[in-house]
Amino acid sequence: MPDMNVESKDGTLFALGFSLRPETKYLRPILMDRIAMLSEIVAANPADSFARYGLAMEYSKAGQIEQALAEFKTLIEKNPDYTPGYFMAAQALANASRADEAKRWLVDGISSARRTGNNHAQSEMTALLEELG
Repeated sequence: MPDMNVESKDGTLFALGFSLRPETKYLRPILMDRIAMLSEIVAANPADSFARYGLAMEYSKAGQIEQALAEFKTLIEKNPDYTPGYFMAAQALANASRADEAKRWLVDGISSARRTGNNHAQSEMTALLEELG
């Protein structure tokens, strides 16, 4: 994994994604691409569900829905009880006006939530399912 400390030309030290310069009024993102970083982690450890979930979320935030869905699908294939994966995949699909696909993810996610006793996730997914009709 690459060194997480980078010094810019003006002497600003970047570490773990934020500027450590005391006079900085807001946090500045690191130059490293989160998708690239998470892709490296997943490539090195394909069974890392948390990293794969993070990668799927970053793809989703970037509007790369197909890549996000591919990662969510792999996540669920490897770990069918990773309940948040179902909900976030459904939300990404709903935001992309793909309600029918979102509903299928929600139905499966509600089953996962029941299996794992995650009442909060079950409630949220049930509400979204009702909202989608």
